[in-house]
Amino acid sequence: MAKGIGSTLEWLECSLCKAAFDVDEVHSLCDRCRGVLLPRYGLEEAARTFNRQAVREREPSMWRYRELLPWVGDPITLGEGMTPLLKAPFLGRSLGLDRLFIKDESQNPTGSFKARGMSTAVTMARDLGVRRLILPSAGNAGGAAAAYGALAGLSVDLYLPVETPDPFRLEAAALGATIHLVDGSIADCGARVRAEADGRFDISTLREPYRLEGKKTMGFELAEQFDWDLPEVVIYPTGGGTGLIGMWKAFDELERLDLIPSGQRPRMIAVQAERCAPIVKAFVEGRKRAEPWPLPVTYADGLRVPSAVGDYLILAAVRDSGGVALTVTDQEMADAQLAMARGEGIFPAPEGGATLAGLKKLVEQNMVDPGERIVLFNTGTGLKYPRVPGLKVP
Repeated sequence: MAKGIGSTLEWLECSLCKAAFDVDEVHSLCDRCRGVLLPRYGLEEAARTFNRQAVREREPSMWRYRELLPWVGDPITLGEGMTPLLKAPFLGRSLGLDRLFIKDESQNPTGSFKARGMSTAVTMARDLGVRRLILPSAGNAGGAAAAYGALAGLSVDLYLPVETPDPFRLEAAALGATIHLVDGSIADCGARVRAEADGRFDISTLREPYRLEGKKTMGFELAEQFDWDLPEVVIYPTGGGTGLIGMWKAFDELERLDLIPSGQRPRMIAVQAERCAPIVKAFVEGRKRAEPWPLPVTYADGLRVPSAVGDYLILAAVRDSGGVALTVTDQEMADAQLAMARGEGIFPAPEGGATLAGLKKLVEQNMVDPGERIVLFNTGTGLKYPRVPGLKVP
């Protein structure tokens, strides 16, 4: 399979056993050990054209990083990426912080960071001859899959928890996806997908190699928006964890290209809901893998993930960065949603509120310094969620 002009994709590598796989074939997890497969690139080749000046002059989308993205034909794109990195002076002053920022992913197509991953995943699925897609979703991934599937002319079957808010269902239905409602959590949806795939390609989180690559562009953008000098702290809401894993991969690739200083990556902070916190539990207990959470409960749909395929990659990134994993309550999330909305004019998804709630705990525990550059990730718009706990709407 010929690469897209500029792409330096070479092979897939298992993140556990390091086995290599051909990019000309459709792959899921490693067929030897069930590890997550990671795309690898010819970085020496990429370095010939991937540099600060060249990137600066390209189109304002995530595809400006095309040497380190997978594609063959024209990318399936709706203009995703290059979301704003906004100063948060009001929230910063209220917390005693001098340099607080919000990376606002709600300004992506379909209103969330999921657009990035679906752009690369659907592009590669199409290029590899896939015609039918299937996946479980808590909402935002399903809407993004429906949008990019429609653009690519692929069929999309979504398995959603029965309690998925109506706006997510409306979006996916309007975009032509077939919706299947499932009693239980996204884990139950995933089980149904794997039982009923019947030739449809499963693009579940990290069960195919390429959603991760779209998500990693958030790391590239952070580097570029901070003039190639990364912030000290990144706070990220963690369900399946693809965004956190992807950014850590991006920082590694940028280091290898000598575009950022070696050994100066941010501390990665993973925030989970108090009543669905498998990663936090494993982090606190010093484990390399997380046990499935038995009864996941939270109004933040993107955080109601009882088991993450890439748990070991999340935990490794947090520990290797010197970061931590912590929990927040639903009410703390909701209060932080309103604080961000009323203080900075950004109405975040609950998951975005979770990052601010987590930061408050870090400040209280003296785990961040006032002068550090701290980035909160708002991963989606609050407009898709029908309620904010405690907020009365006339």
